[in-house]
Amino acid sequence: MAKNASGKRQIGSALLALACLAVAGGVVWSLFGPRVDSQAKSAADPTVTASISAENASIGPSGLPVPRFVSLKAEKVNVRRGPSSDHPVAWVFQRKGLPVEIVAEFENWRRIRDSEGEEGWILQSMLAGKRTAVVAPWRGQQLTSLHSAAGNNSSVRANLAAGAMGEVSNCDGKWCEISAGGYDGYVQQDMLWGVYPGEIVN
Repeated sequence: MAKNASGKRQIGSALLALACLAVAGGVVWSLFGPRVDSQAKSAADPTVTASISAENASIGPSGLPVPRFVSLKAEKVNVRRGPSSDHPVAWVFQRKGLPVEIVAEFENWRRIRDSEGEEGWILQSMLAGKRTAVVAPWRGQQLTSLHSAAGNNSSVRANLAAGAMGEVSNCDGKWCEISAGGYDGYVQQDMLWGVYPGEIVN
């Protein structure tokens, strides 16, 4: 993803954002534009993208756990530098459904972290409880197997490129059932950003 001169993160319409999917020969690819922000945290570093365990979550003012994962409700979502409309826009998400992690709450604003480790504030109304995940954004060009069942001995239905986005149906703490690029199957839970290690998702 690139940032333009005004500092807003844009995702070119041809690339369709941080996890636009195209399927060819059983491989699900994610399409990225270049990043030009030298100070941005890199998704290639798993220590940056790793989140704290959900077991360490506290209860926020909303009555829900913090931190927690949610997804973007709209195609275009402004991320601001502070929790009010008076704060400048830091960047713009342009991909509905992307997972983000809520790390703080203030009134009707939520401080979120994305898969690259960047943080900013979003209106709560722009977020949904629907669970999605990004496939191993720290793995560069390596592919991640989408299995037909929860186990490495099961057949491989597709290979997912780093950064591919999928909808999460459920997780048992070790494997998650997801839908990505027209394929349904299972991915090892520690290969997904958008669910916590060991988290049970129903």
